[in-house]
Amino acid sequence: MRIRDWDRSLRARLIGEAFMNITFWMFFPFLAIYFAEEFGKTTAGLLLILSQVFSVGANLAGGYCADQFGRRTMMVISSFGQGGAFFLFALANSPILDSPSLGFIAFTIASMFGSLYWPASQAMVADVVPEEHRSDVFAVFYTSINIAVVIGPILGGIFFFSYRFGLMVTAGLVCLLLAWILIKFTEETKPVRSDDDAQGAPRGFMHAIQKQVKDYGVILNDKLFLLFIIAGILSAQTFMQLDLLLPVYIKEVIGNQSLGTWFGTDIKLTGELAFSVLISENGLLVALLTVAVTRFVASFKEKNIFFISSILYALAMIVFSLFDLFWIFLLAMAIFTFGELMIVGLQQSFISKLAPEHMRGQYFAAASLRYTIGRMIAPLSIPLTVWFGFFWTFTIIAILAVVSAFVYYGMFYLFEQKKTASPSSS
Repeated sequence: MRIRDWDRSLRARLIGEAFMNITFWMFFPFLAIYFAEEFGKTTAGLLLILSQVFSVGANLAGGYCADQFGRRTMMVISSFGQGGAFFLFALANSPILDSPSLGFIAFTIASMFGSLYWPASQAMVADVVPEEHRSDVFAVFYTSINIAVVIGPILGGIFFFSYRFGLMVTAGLVCLLLAWILIKFTEETKPVRSDDDAQGAPRGFMHAIQKQVKDYGVILNDKLFLLFIIAGILSAQTFMQLDLLLPVYIKEVIGNQSLGTWFGTDIKLTGELAFSVLISENGLLVALLTVAVTRFVASFKEKNIFFISSILYALAMIVFSLFDLFWIFLLAMAIFTFGELMIVGLQQSFISKLAPEHMRGQYFAAASLRYTIGRMIAPLSIPLTVWFGFFWTFTIIAILAVVSAFVYYGMFYLFEQKKTASPSSS
């Protein structure tokens, strides 16, 4: 499905969200450095965990609100809310006020509104795109995000530490621009309920939450799926260090490193700029190689792919911990990214294999626990560097990735036994 054949609302969103994503990635990767410098590593880690707890709660509410109040409505409210939060963050770093505490509050508010935005955003795509074209549309939005991951950190390495006030004001204005685009060019897509549906609908927010908890309980009784989630949480501890441990570590170990003499000039690289280049390398490789790597690994057994992916995550962490040279970090990031790309296309298809057809949507929702729980735990890596040092922190994360590899392998062993025992179910 070509972009010119898309619904007008999707084309408008693609443009508006592209600007938003670039602006977001100009500051998001550097927040761990900012909070660690302002509060200390231990406090910063605990605060980031607290922030993610609020975001997880907002994410749970986001799906309910999108169904109850409308996709467009929630996206517009969320865009205005994020804009206000970024203006508050700008105030906390302005010429008249320097308040890291207010900055953290603003970041938490922005994260919560972001968590309210994305469930409505995904639902709107499902509302307006025929099922056979949805994967293509989602892929375009995914590629757009990864292009932002390439551009944003490079610009952020220049502006975040020297022009933070202006950058956050710009982020607020971009959010208001996105809200205007949504109001001007999109329409509400929430399906209209029939009278029968309305009578059978949940009567309140708590009723909806109770039903979700009950459904998740049924799903988590599936041993294979539970192992999949556990392995995913352990693996996520490595993946999420991209925005937590790595920026803090690279800033400290790179310092002001010389890259050598080029044309008689000594080229130096700061830690902040080094991290910008590395995160952009990750985004560029993802944008360029996702389809190619997914097709390449499709001919191999899934259990081997998931196992090797986690091992590559562990290897990347070990390489980061053993060296302090920028050129070696480029290699470590390539290893890290290849581990990511190996399973990015396989995870969703495997979930659909595990899920009974009538519960497929709930299984996909429950699968997101890998990231929501992982995101709450991952910031512990920052205080761990205070307690044990960088080397042992990286080692602990690498061990978790190795454990994840073996959990995946055991899960696939049980899955294959189950298919052998009941071939008609495959």
